[in-house]
Amino acid sequence: MSCVFGFDVGSRLIGVAVGNRFTGSARGLAAIAVRDGEPDWSRLDALRKEWLPDTLVIGLPLTLDGEEQPASKRARRFAETVRQRYDLPIALTDERYSSQEAAQRFASARAAGLKKKSDAATIDAEAAAVILERWLASAPAGH
Repeated sequence: MSCVFGFDVGSRLIGVAVGNRFTGSARGLAAIAVRDGEPDWSRLDALRKEWLPDTLVIGLPLTLDGEEQPASKRARRFAETVRQRYDLPIALTDERYSSQEAAQRFASARAAGLKKKSDAATIDAEAAAVILERWLASAPAGH
């Protein structure tokens, strides 16, 4: 298999991206709502069933010094939950600056007329794509 999912875990939204090991590319899929600390599992289940990823990559929020922070706990908790729910390998990866890069990509796409202001919710999915592309670029072959 070559399909991989990437996640940008937030307190209100979880960005989801799909990536391809062969091309090393990723694209945003969806921003999943989080209510009372729980993601919309039916939506996540549907995406998993549609794409059949073989690995799940979760962005781990770290401080600029590389230390864990309160948001790191949320990401680790989500990682453990999806590992148990889907019985798939999990990779946690440093997500520092991914949101800024996603915002810059969005701004560039808007300037080029490719995105509208109303597409701003896709920034979470784009951040997941950034996280996943970085992981794909650094993952050893066959990983």
